[in-house]
Amino acid sequence: MLIRFEVANFRSVLDPVELSMVAVDRDRVEARPVPNLGESLLPVAAVFGPNASGKSNIIAALTWLRNAVQTSLRFWDDEIPVEPFAFADGGDRPSEFTVESVVSGVRFEYIVELDRQAVRYEALFHYPEKKRRRIFEREGDDLKLQRGLGSLSGTRELLTARTLALSIARRFDQPLVSDFAHDLLAAQTLGLRSWDRRFPYRGSVRSTLLWFGEDSGNDPLPLPEFEEMDRASQVDRDQALALLRMADLGIDDVMVDEHEVPYPEGMRTQRRVRLVHRTAREKAPLDFAAESEGTRTWFHLIGPVLTALRSGSLLLFDELDASLHPTLSAQLIRLFHDPATNPRGAQLVFTSHDTSLLNHLNRDEVWLTEKTEDGVTRLGALAEFAGERVRRSQNLEKAYLHGRFGALPDVDRTEILRALGLIG
Repeated sequence: MLIRFEVANFRSVLDPVELSMVAVDRDRVEARPVPNLGESLLPVAAVFGPNASGKSNIIAALTWLRNAVQTSLRFWDDEIPVEPFAFADGGDRPSEFTVESVVSGVRFEYIVELDRQAVRYEALFHYPEKKRRRIFEREGDDLKLQRGLGSLSGTRELLTARTLALSIARRFDQPLVSDFAHDLLAAQTLGLRSWDRRFPYRGSVRSTLLWFGEDSGNDPLPLPEFEEMDRASQVDRDQALALLRMADLGIDDVMVDEHEVPYPEGMRTQRRVRLVHRTAREKAPLDFAAESEGTRTWFHLIGPVLTALRSGSLLLFDELDASLHPTLSAQLIRLFHDPATNPRGAQLVFTSHDTSLLNHLNRDEVWLTEKTEDGVTRLGALAEFAGERVRRSQNLEKAYLHGRFGALPDVDRTEILRALGLIG
């Protein structure tokens, strides 16, 4: 489970900001005790704030780090594709990322400092018996390993200025490294349109189809998190159908079949996805492309959500409320809150504008963003913005909309009224 994530000098984030999953109210059933940590961790965290305040960049930063660990060895030959803060001295400072998590009861801490030319510092620590011990640590090209981890010595031979040591070390199957890396790489991201506008739910249709025992056959995108997944059992399919029907969309089943498609050079056979709708008299399949945006969004969610709940992994979702009814958003939060549906401690971190969701969140699950006059994103816990400890009984939605916590759009109509000639 994720303990905390910290980032500095990435996109609109300049100074370090931290998102913590440590529970304040530990007596709630939703808070998961972690004995070796001495704390309880939350299964849900939500980030609210005005448009362009940097909410998405918190999700993007953790997604970037995950992708960096997965791809730096293969693709970072000429330059590190990091995006530092565009103003002030952002271009002269390294970008910094820190992830702390609990894997199989052991606390890990991973730190990276880099710019576009090189990895300046990188380290992975663990805390056996609550004492910090180094697994590996590098400054530039100088790599130090914990004693007894000779199996990782080959990391030095492949290490370059623009390659993460973790990208290399995870391939040597040393449990301390591979367990942490696998946990980080298991994180999934949905809805991050700014990351890739063509595929805002990149790969999620196929991942959902796998739960139904189907494969679209048309998706060329690699899905490493599903490579080891066996063909879906009837239990898998039943769970996927239950989640699909929970949305009360009038859909009973999923079909994947073949049909002929005309091309200039002639007809081609392609596979298609259709959702089977029920009416009072019959059932009829409808092409997936003809479904509403809300239906497609919910369908995209099924595979990633079930995968996270089964494996106890992290699901990042930018703009949870986009094209999704508030009732469904609330149901999704409930799936992660409830130990019965989330026995392995999966976590959901999402951004949203939908203030009605505040009624389904505890005070320690809410984070707020705002942007300073210098264009810098500030992220803080709800209590930090309130200026005092928020009562557990506080109506969070009402207080937020009344500006109690700040982080609201500053709407000034003067300029538009003047431009329309309505005022002098």
